[in-house]
Amino acid sequence: MQSDEQKPEQIEERGHFEQSGKGSLRSWVRDLVISVAVSAFIIIFLYQPVRVEGTSMLPMLKDQDRLFINKMVYRVEDIRRGDVVVFLYPHDHSKSYIKRVIALPGDDLRIDHGEVYVNHKRVVEKYVPVRFEDERSEPEMVVPPHEYFVMGDHRSISSDSRDFGPVDRDLIYGKAAFVYWPMDQAGVVR
Repeated sequence: MQSDEQKPEQIEERGHFEQSGKGSLRSWVRDLVISVAVSAFIIIFLYQPVRVEGTSMLPMLKDQDRLFINKMVYRVEDIRRGDVVVFLYPHDHSKSYIKRVIALPGDDLRIDHGEVYVNHKRVVEKYVPVRFEDERSEPEMVVPPHEYFVMGDHRSISSDSRDFGPVDRDLIYGKAAFVYWPMDQAGVVR
């Protein structure tokens, strides 16, 4: 038989356990809310997951690849030649395209049978395999202020600035940063 002094202690332990359970639930809910808030902040302001649709950026990006785009980078640094950017299609802002920046505002651009010249110098494009080259030409032009000339790496099938013209800076909203799916393709976009 147990004494009366032991019973209150046992009841107190059970009460402590119940309070501990409520504390754990509150802690778990708090952690969940913080995680959701941080994730929302990252997706809204920093990185956004996107899916590639099409093959115009082969071999770097394949159809259905999943990647993160950096939405903040161009608030702190300038767009550069060679960057792979995501932008709203100039003629239908409900569509997004992903292409490589070839020429910047004010650059002199000419394409002669597939060979790209920027400011009268031939651009060496190691990211365009020979089998994806084409023979298209573009007359010499100066890229207008606040606009960028973009092209897909798979030149023979890409719809790009050769078709729809340079892209206004305001339509560019991110830089391709990192492929995360499929896992065997995971890595930094170059």
